[in-house]
Amino acid sequence: MFGSLDVSASALVAQRTRLETISANIAGAQAIEDADGNYAPFQRRIAVFAQGDPSTGKGDGVHVKEILQQPVFREVYEPGHKFADPATGMVKYPDISPEVELINAMSASRAYEANITASEATKSMMQASLRLLA
Repeated sequence: MFGSLDVSASALVAQRTRLETISANIAGAQAIEDADGNYAPFQRRIAVFAQGDPSTGKGDGVHVKEILQQPVFREVYEPGHKFADPATGMVKYPDISPEVELINAMSASRAYEANITASEATKSMMQASLRLLA
């Protein structure tokens, strides 16, 4: 029974990390400068899941294996911009679609809710088992 709770807990942590990457994508959708003011367009992040728990070596549950950066940009013609390419007048912006990020956020939120429901069901079964034993 405790294994079921561990699986649900690992999925909750993974989905929370996924939601954090999605919110970072939305926040950085127009960012083309780093903290020091240098030209560095934001790169979309994607949470990659893997089976198991790397700290214990067990195959149950899920964890975030890595967070990939997707260097895909859209170019906008802005010849007067300080970061425009002198030859073409193009400025690179992050190619992040708010609609896609919203769909991903809804999916992660639903998965989070499903794991909450699964853990609540597991806890109810454990309580019922304890009542039978008492």
